[in-house]
Amino acid sequence: MQNRKLGRTADHRKALLRNLATSLIIAGRIETTEHKALELRSVVDELITLAKRGDLHARRQAAKKMFNVVANEETGQLALQKLFDELGPRYAERQGGYTRVIKTSVRRGDAAPMAIIELV
Repeated sequence: MQNRKLGRTADHRKALLRNLATSLIIAGRIETTEHKALELRSVVDELITLAKRGDLHARRQAAKKMFNVVANEETGQLALQKLFDELGPRYAERQGGYTRVIKTSVRRGDAAPMAIIELV
């Protein structure tokens, strides 16, 4: 399958997907354009698969693919910790398909098709 370029350079696209993946892990559900959501699905599924492994090498690989920002202000938990401590064990028995893309409406300004992507 060919990857979508999303109208960006390779570095910009990589940073965009890292930001979206981190936001989805922190919030559990985000709204974005349909094409971004479809691309993000494969990135997040790969991150959760790494979290299911749970070893140090998998943690380092996941850290390269997402930003490590604070996910919970009260506890100071980081996004990478949340991925490995909560999401990895939650999906331990599931064999893939960790995200759901729900098409919503079109954006008012430019009529871009919007979608909600959420963790199952």
